[in-house]
Amino acid sequence: MASYRIRQYREQDYDAVRTLFARGILEHAPAGYRHILRSARAQLGLLVLFAAVRAAAGYWVLGLAAVALALAATWPVVRSFSTSYVHQALCTDLCDISTSYLRAPDSCFWVAEAGGTVVGMVAVAPPQDPAERGVALELKRMSVSKDYRGRGVSKALCGEVLRFARARGYGAVVLSTSMVQVAAQRLYEGQGFRRVGTFSPSLLGSLLCFQIFHYRCDLPGGTAAPPR
Repeated sequence: MASYRIRQYREQDYDAVRTLFARGILEHAPAGYRHILRSARAQLGLLVLFAAVRAAAGYWVLGLAAVALALAATWPVVRSFSTSYVHQALCTDLCDISTSYLRAPDSCFWVAEAGGTVVGMVAVAPPQDPAERGVALELKRMSVSKDYRGRGVSKALCGEVLRFARARGYGAVVLSTSMVQVAAQRLYEGQGFRRVGTFSPSLLGSLLCFQIFHYRCDLPGGTAAPPR
């Protein structure tokens, strides 16, 4: 039997939801940093830096120092992807959750609760992409507390979104997740989502090989455009 329950968001959940979301996003920053350092582009850049400094200064120790400084400088840049994303969310839809998701059409927000504590969250809303509006809904703001991962919470929250979209006649649910959120990718693929696109959030993201994956789940019985 599940040790949690899924229910609609309430105003008293506000602080817990915002904290859970921020922690869930920021914890992926180290994985993003490691991923970038493993990329061929980053390794080539560090090698070129080492060789250039060694050739200019004549000391390999200075080359290593230059590489170390580059690695140290890269971390705050990579972390800024997460912090800026969190800041943007907290200042927009997660600033007034009820208005954004409970009073807006074709939108909703759920939390997973265990022992009176919010341990998971997810939202659904019309997608920002104009080409998807009227055809699909977007799964957003999925996050589950570390202590409750592996218990089916994410799957249950995802199921709420799929049922919500299907009940309103939509033909698909779309979402975006970062390349380093491997567990989330496995979850979505297990629920019928397939990757349909890849993009970088900025020019800097492109240079650092940081990508966002776009997923889509087609719903059986859905229509191209739901009735209004």
